[in-house]
Amino acid sequence: MEDVYDVVVVGGGPGGEVVADRIVRSGLTAVVVEAESVGGECSYWACVPSKALLRPGAAREAARSVDGARQAVTGPLDPAAVLARRDRFTARGDDTGQADWLRGAGIALVRGRGRLAGERRVEVAAADGTVRALRARHAVVLSPGTEAALPPVEGLDRIGVWTNREATAADAVPARLVVIGGGVVACETATAWRSLGSEVTVLVRDRALLTGWEPYVGEEVARGLAGLGVTVRFGVSATRVTRDPASRAVTVETDDGATLVCDEVLAATGRRPRTADLGLETVGLPGGDWLPVDDTCRVTPAGGGDWLYAVGDANHRAPLTHMAKYQARACAAAIAERASGRPAAPGGWQAWSADADRAAVPQAVFTQPEIASVGLTEGAAREAGIAVRAVEYRVEDVAGAALHADGYRGRAKLVVDEARGVVVGCTLTGPLATELIHTATVAVVGEVPLTRLWHAVPAFPTVSEVWLRLLETYGL
Repeated sequence: MEDVYDVVVVGGGPGGEVVADRIVRSGLTAVVVEAESVGGECSYWACVPSKALLRPGAAREAARSVDGARQAVTGPLDPAAVLARRDRFTARGDDTGQADWLRGAGIALVRGRGRLAGERRVEVAAADGTVRALRARHAVVLSPGTEAALPPVEGLDRIGVWTNREATAADAVPARLVVIGGGVVACETATAWRSLGSEVTVLVRDRALLTGWEPYVGEEVARGLAGLGVTVRFGVSATRVTRDPASRAVTVETDDGATLVCDEVLAATGRRPRTADLGLETVGLPGGDWLPVDDTCRVTPAGGGDWLYAVGDANHRAPLTHMAKYQARACAAAIAERASGRPAAPGGWQAWSADADRAAVPQAVFTQPEIASVGLTEGAAREAGIAVRAVEYRVEDVAGAALHADGYRGRAKLVVDEARGVVVGCTLTGPLATELIHTATVAVVGEVPLTRLWHAVPAFPTVSEVWLRLLETYGL
């Protein structure tokens, strides 16, 4: 016997929750299938706990950056208090609150591992071994997320290696931590655990951190990590790891002949889609791969016809929580309109920007300094064939920045499409960078002409005055 809903959503993370909510608001029925905790990776093992771990160190550094306040900051962080505060945000994986929210929104919840079982059909294997059959009248939406991909290091899969999950859920501060990787997870985790007293070494295969960003970003983050006491080794890869069964210490061997001894090793070298066991082969699609989608998040090529969709990290368009939610809203609008058989109405999926989750994606990273960006880097814009001009400004030269923090250090860069006279990219570093980036996001998404943006006067004395200085540097 099958339970029938208009839409079946496999995966109860941010994207899955939002698409189900929007489906129900449109007057259709929806069920969410979740094998772990409703709320997904972001709520329990990624964005939320990592920021909870990072914030106390950032608050301490902010106080120390202002004379008169720094004299009041005389001690280290309290690790037990920091970890307890993190647990208040994550509830240690207890999803009661989020599951209650689903039910309150009129969304059914089925717990278990869901996989496709043919067109519009999903089988859910519960923890007790029972299997429940679901059928969708209109659509199945896959939102499985991603998982850490381990690098090819001998022994890494046998030592109890940390991934982002262990790094954000640990109950104690490791005395010594080795981080393999040079991306966002590596940099944020190194910052967080160093602020809590861990001796941290970062092994970076490349010659720079955060290689997909503007080049100066990696330089400033490396400087910030060094200032915290983190050892960053560039051009070095781990080749072999072993854990002593008695002392539990880990020995890390590197390709330059060095040997490191630590208590934990974090592998932060990328993600892979959780699509290997989704039953994709039952509809003629390969398992284990990313799920390419069109601008309505319908899976392409059309192995799923008009009924199979994918939102969030697994479609590889913009693997960020806020963009998964954006995709979910567009996806739900498209499903509802197709289910109604009516032409697309104003405000429906056709009103969504096809490039918003490609060329206008905001990112915020809570290292010291903070870094944030939206849109294209200068290099990416030129590779795309756009005739651009880039302008930069030192944020510390803005009066509001100098007042905000003694020794404020930051950098701002605008990338301007010269033919259209609009901003196509912005990158910021320094205190408050993560809060400043939304102004740039509005400018990029709205394609606001610089001649009009000039009249958006920033208040004095705020750090936002950097926008005035950037436009003056451009020549306005």
